[in-house]
Amino acid sequence: MASFDLNAARAQRLEALGRTWTFQLDDETYELPTELTRATARALRELDDNDVDGLLKLLMGEQQFARFERHEVTMQDIAALLEAYGKETGLGLGEG
Repeated sequence: MASFDLNAARAQRLEALGRTWTFQLDDETYELPTELTRATARALRELDDNDVDGLLKLLMGEQQFARFERHEVTMQDIAALLEAYGKETGLGLGEG
């Protein structure tokens, strides 16, 4: 029986998606990861279900989140962002 090559599977996913997923807001571009580390997944589980800022800060990192926070963004904007991100990466964040 052939063994499963996790490195090959990872390389195939990253080739299809790239390492980051980008979105634009006004004149700025932001990047989110296409895959989550176990440490990030663990940190996400520890967040309150309604901690949208915590979720975005974990995904974006401190510097990007600081730039993002300067924009007037509605909860509907964030819902649309998370929906698109989930569809394209398969991560399905913000669903409940």
